Amino acid sequence: MRSAWSWYQGQLAAKPVRTQIVTSGILWAVGDMVAQSVSASVEKRQHKSQAFTIIAIDPQVEPGPGKDKDGLNWKRVGISSMFGVGFVGPVGHFWYEGLEHLVHNKLRLRPKSLRFLATKLAADALIFGPIHLVAFFTYSGLAAGKSWEVVRQELGRDFIPAFLTEGAVWPVVQVVNFRFVPVQHQLLYVNFFCLLDSAFLSWFKHQNDAPWKRKLTAFVTGASDDPSSSRDH
Repeated sequence: MRSAWSWYQGQLAAKPVRTQIVTSGILWAVGDMVAQSVSASVEKRQHKSQAFTIIAIDPQVEPGPGKDKDGLNWKRVGISSMFGVGFVGPVGHFWYEGLEHLVHNKLRLRPKSLRFLATKLAADALIFGPIHLVAFFTYSGLAAGKSWEVVRQELGRDFIPAFLTEGAVWPVVQVVNFRFVPVQHQLLYVNFFCLLDSAFLSWFKHQNDAPWKRKLTAFVTGASDDPSSSRDH
């Protein structure tokens, strides 16, 4: 384990962007596999309670091409992995390096001070967080072959519930990150939590128009959570 960590340290020092990209791609692939396994387990229990036997990943999707005998949709795994490769790895690397430079060198805030942590947390939650969600939902929709109009509608449906749900967890993760983790390892630390985050977002994305999403959005916006209300006007 120590030799593997030393090797990783060497790769990170020599080729930081490439190393972050590869790491992100692997962890996002694993995260989606976890999400599919959890969804499959829930789906099996639901069908067993109704005296059915079926292997399914998404409630809306029947087993078919792209899924192996265990029900894994490898196309979906690949799509999630490429989001890690194309966005999380490179963008995350430059985001954490740039944020450190801004807060430490430009704003000249004392490292690990309350103002230092609060500034980083606010920037991460209010700038990178929304960009990350918009990029994920847009990319996932387009990669699945959906039109821009459908992607826009799903983004409007999913953004607020996802932002609020993740906003309840990530600040705690990032307090530890910004307080104790060296900047060169901050994306690696985040990527381990992205293993869970990618599982959550993949599961979240495939919940479609779930009632709890409508209720959460309605609570924030004050709009009706009745999906038929928009069609009645």
